[in-house]
Amino acid sequence: MSEAGGRGFGCRVPQRAPWSFVAATAALCLVSATSVCRAVAAPMSREEKQKLGNQVLEMFDHAYGNYMEHAYPADELMPLTCRGRVRGQEPSRGDVDDALGKFSLTLIDSLDTLVVLNKTKEFEDAVRKVLRDVNLDNDVVVSVFETNIRVLGGLLGGHSLAIMLKEKGEYMQWYNDELLQMAKQLGYRLLPAFNTTSGLPYPRINLKFGIRKPEARTGTETDTCTACAGTLILEFAALSRFTGATIFEEYARKALDFLWEKRQRSSNLVGVTINIHTGDWVRKDSGVGAGIDSYYEYLLKAYVLLGDDSFLERFNTHYDAIMRYISQPPLLLDVHIHKPMLNARTWMDALLAFFPGLQVLKGDIRPAIETHEMLYQVIKKHNFLPEAFTTDFRVHWAQHPLRPEFAESTYFLYKATGDPYYLEVGKTLIENLNKYARVPCGFAAMKDVRTGSHEDRMDSFFLAEMFKYLYLLFADKEDIIFDIEDYIFTTEAHLLPLWLSTTNRSISKKNTTSGYTELDDSNFDWTCPNTQILFPNDPLYAQSIREPLKNVVDKSCPRGIIRVEESFRSGAKPPLRARDFMATNPEHLEILKKMGVSLIHLKDGRVQLVQHAIQAASSIDAEDGLRFMQEMIELSSQQQKEQQLPPRAVQIVSHPFFGRVVLTAGPAQFGLDLSKHKETRGFVASSKPYNGCSELTNPEAVMGKIALIQRGQCMFAEKARNIQNAGAIGGIVIDDNEGSSSDTAPLFQMAGDGKDTDDIKIPMLFLFSKEGSIILDAIREYEEVEVLLSDKAKDRDPEMENEEQPSSENDSQNQSTEQIVSLSQTVDLVDRETPDESFLSSHSESLSPADTEDARSTSSSEQTSNPTESHETTSLDGECTDLDNHLQEQSEAEEDSNPNASWGKKVQPIDSILADWSEDIEAFEMMEKDEL
Repeated sequence: MSEAGGRGFGCRVPQRAPWSFVAATAALCLVSATSVCRAVAAPMSREEKQKLGNQVLEMFDHAYGNYMEHAYPADELMPLTCRGRVRGQEPSRGDVDDALGKFSLTLIDSLDTLVVLNKTKEFEDAVRKVLRDVNLDNDVVVSVFETNIRVLGGLLGGHSLAIMLKEKGEYMQWYNDELLQMAKQLGYRLLPAFNTTSGLPYPRINLKFGIRKPEARTGTETDTCTACAGTLILEFAALSRFTGATIFEEYARKALDFLWEKRQRSSNLVGVTINIHTGDWVRKDSGVGAGIDSYYEYLLKAYVLLGDDSFLERFNTHYDAIMRYISQPPLLLDVHIHKPMLNARTWMDALLAFFPGLQVLKGDIRPAIETHEMLYQVIKKHNFLPEAFTTDFRVHWAQHPLRPEFAESTYFLYKATGDPYYLEVGKTLIENLNKYARVPCGFAAMKDVRTGSHEDRMDSFFLAEMFKYLYLLFADKEDIIFDIEDYIFTTEAHLLPLWLSTTNRSISKKNTTSGYTELDDSNFDWTCPNTQILFPNDPLYAQSIREPLKNVVDKSCPRGIIRVEESFRSGAKPPLRARDFMATNPEHLEILKKMGVSLIHLKDGRVQLVQHAIQAASSIDAEDGLRFMQEMIELSSQQQKEQQLPPRAVQIVSHPFFGRVVLTAGPAQFGLDLSKHKETRGFVASSKPYNGCSELTNPEAVMGKIALIQRGQCMFAEKARNIQNAGAIGGIVIDDNEGSSSDTAPLFQMAGDGKDTDDIKIPMLFLFSKEGSIILDAIREYEEVEVLLSDKAKDRDPEMENEEQPSSENDSQNQSTEQIVSLSQTVDLVDRETPDESFLSSHSESLSPADTEDARSTSSSEQTSNPTESHETTSLDGECTDLDNHLQEQSEAEEDSNPNASWGKKVQPIDSILADWSEDIEAFEMMEKDEL
């Protein structure tokens, strides 16, 4: 997300005030705040600022140059493999790829960055390339939101600075509004998305065919995020003001009006996802991060750019609700819109890092300083801001796609306070990018901030925003060839001139706000920084706000975690973490011994850990052992609170199986509960795309059937919604990890995506690769395969067997075996390899018991008091915990004593399956006897 330029500090002005009055008033606020704050710390020298600014320029050249050399005209650079990412030529990443439209995305997104960084010659060359090479008439489905902020915004930002350079008389003398004409063409291609009764746009559109046409492959969606529908007004209004075509601004205003009308009236909050046809809230949680963020941003900036009081009134109403319910300084936690005193989740996502910058624009500096400092402490701990982190500042989603929001807020806090502290923050960001993200072909996103592993992606917003804000942070006014304060930043940091507020103002400015809420003057408080209140006779005010938060992160985490990061930096192997421990790994057992931790097998099959610090190899190893035990206790305790679901069954009932083949399936925490409803029976069909992460292209094939989907690329709930929308009556997710099996892996439990999943009405089950292959092989062999999804295996159907394949006396002597293996349970909240904002593999939940009630994890005191334990744990330096089924895989096999069909005539694949199963059954029976 992005904020307004230096003069866009949102001071309240008359509705018809000229832009110069807006700029002058805001500039007055800025100067006042700056003059007071410069006494906080010794300013960074001009030489050091120039050195850091030049470093930013070199970093941009490295990223931009490698894109142009290795990727252009592709949309984005893949920095690890040094090639371009072209839609359709690389494996799908789900919704993340909706930003790619085969329109040289990174080049367009970088246009105005080139001018801000004083690369005017490169800018002129880039504009010529865009006009020569970019085609917008592509048969590709793109995100309306992403295309608007990145491509339309990039074209408008490029046009704004092109005409500025032309007026200066040195560059762009040949330019004749070509970028604006491209922007207008793109605007018209996006307009069909608004063809809804509500005025909210469809989330996706085909650039060539629009919406709903068969060849468009889109137009059936019913939901969109609030930010997706509410982040259009700046670009669309600017397009109208530049061209005189009012239709764009009218459509964007209508969408904003509808969102405002649908806000929850008692809390004045909006949800994350809304139905574009009915206006019903689909996801009723509310925050300032992903899904809502830029909606709030654009309300305030629309007021700054367009001078319409209604936008400011709406923003102030929302802001009051945010500070009342969501803000829990220094945290910003999502709540339920109908019960705003109830937190909706216990973690925060990285996109909320833009909010301190927006608070600067609002003028509410104190909470901006607090939240920014908290985020900075998280960054100092992990080098980057994880995609999501918990309220105790542990990593929730470990990815970091080089997001610029924190750099953005750092820049605006520095502009508002002049505090050199924020220059040091920016310096840290530069060092971390070069140290951890820089690769030979650019900068690579972090796949896991804990390990420092990379992902082969460099999103266009990295060049559009990160380098722009970092350069401006260290630049003095004379370092920039134009006055940055004459412009407002869009959410993608594209520049729109403030003089648009007085251009082509033919749009009716009906104040729709008063019809919905009564506002008093208090809603306009803190609209502009008031230094007499912000810094009351105390030049150390900002520092005094930050100081209590200096150690907020370290106080919430064990010391051992810090040593993990230090070990990464030094090249040493990090200590063993509880979530990674496997009792069957000899290396892990050796590490336990080194830490003074003993592994004890109890008679009831459970495994117990006991630590004796005096037996550790060193004091550091003893500290690691203590941390390991604390983590294990915490994980075990957490699992006792989790909802546990028993395994389910997938039974193949069609010829020639007739119910003999029963596959152990993992349950889902959403959709139809098979334990409470009748089983679901139907033929199976593979979905297209096989990962089920987008609208199905073969709905006729899965209509009325049970859809087969491959694990990966997106959340389980998203897969379920896509196949349900295509008419499937159930779904089976098959693991994409080749060779995985319920024989050796804990039972898998699928959970929702953090949203309201009540809309999912069909049953969903999970099969590992080996079990899934049995169904896939059966399809290849017999084409029509019917299965039964149930909470447990059902009796076979003798009538169907007799009808399809008469039995004989010899046949009755053959025996087949049904098996449902009960294993320890692992819960995955979302699917593996989930992109952006949506990735989480909950390793900590691998401690869950599956079907046993006696599998418990107890603390040291509980175990000591149990007289039946065969091992005492009473030593003063000891600490222990039971590990139930995380360390044990219990299995059981039921042998059917009355088979009623012949397998003698089966083809080789079935015989091979039976042979494999015979070996497995013997192994399971041995395991059951030995109680491994």
